[in-house]
Amino acid sequence: MSITPIVQFGTSRFLQAHADLFISEALERGTALGPICVVQSSGNAERARRLSALSAPEGYPVRIEGIEGRRAISFETRVTSVARTLSTADDFPEISRIVAEEAEIILSNTGDAGWVQKPADTMPAFHQEMSYPAKLTHLLLARFRAGGKPIQIMPTELVAQNGTTLRQLVIAIARPLSDDFAEWLGRDVMFVNSLVDRIVSEPLEPAGAVAEPYALWAIEDCPGLRLPCKHPAVQVVRSLEQTEALKLYILNLGHSYLVDGWLRRDRKGAEYVRDLMSQPAVRAELEDLYAREVLPGFEVAGMGSEAKHYIETTLDRFSNPYLEHRLSDIAQNHPEKLRRRIGAFLDWSVERGVMVRQPRLSEILNTVAQTEVSQ
Repeated sequence: MSITPIVQFGTSRFLQAHADLFISEALERGTALGPICVVQSSGNAERARRLSALSAPEGYPVRIEGIEGRRAISFETRVTSVARTLSTADDFPEISRIVAEEAEIILSNTGDAGWVQKPADTMPAFHQEMSYPAKLTHLLLARFRAGGKPIQIMPTELVAQNGTTLRQLVIAIARPLSDDFAEWLGRDVMFVNSLVDRIVSEPLEPAGAVAEPYALWAIEDCPGLRLPCKHPAVQVVRSLEQTEALKLYILNLGHSYLVDGWLRRDRKGAEYVRDLMSQPAVRAELEDLYAREVLPGFEVAGMGSEAKHYIETTLDRFSNPYLEHRLSDIAQNHPEKLRRRIGAFLDWSVERGVMVRQPRLSEILNTVAQTEVSQ
């Protein structure tokens, strides 16, 4: 069995069509750190077939379909970066050995549930019912006891400042176990912040996925940073602030703006985002919103050219004829999303001294506030 310097927690279709694909393509060019050991941390027996298929010698398929530069893209590739697969429920001693002896980078995408604190997190030894941060803590404890070589942790979960947040969780769990261990974590374990972006619309069985052409893995620069691979989608940035602003206030804001209009029309006339974008009046309205109410904020912030390009890319992504991106999914927790996307953008604009009127965005936010007061 080959050495796997990259250990990945999570078997999601997102990772299959994102980090695993990038590393696979980089391995072919000789620009990746090495192959991956994928670890299933949930212990879900129903996913055993997927786990086996991920490391099949022939790889697994990823189908890329969508619009790029107003041109239709459709092709299939195979991912061969996964050298072995293990489960914390059955293979914890071997996973501990790999993390202690082989791992140089640990990736994760365990979903929202993976980070939720569990009663088992306070136990002095590993237990399968622990959260991902607690399981990671005990694996790092094994590395510490084996000599404590430095290691890099790269979460990709959609949590603001995900590396910093995970570091705080791990050190809090580590302190009751050993002061020396907690000190080592703070000194020799690097937790890296990153932001990932790719719409992966559906899984393929037993492993594989369908994804859009657009892909981004923005990694915040820090002293001693190591990349798992060199790839066009992997970008090292000085700060994630601008990247987060573009995604939240253009892509996510646009989604919620489209959904708000759809809800006001009693969910009629569309099921997917692409259905709305195929309606000329709806598309023109969104383009006008971006031009008159969104772009001025980015121009004042000195990000006008970046925002214009991102808006063009976003319109292509929304128009993807292959992507089954359900409006009903985006509509979940709609009021809270409006506050985090539209409300936060209006505040962000005021802080930067934007003087233009933003009547449509303000009206949507006011309606939400009035509805909540009346309830």
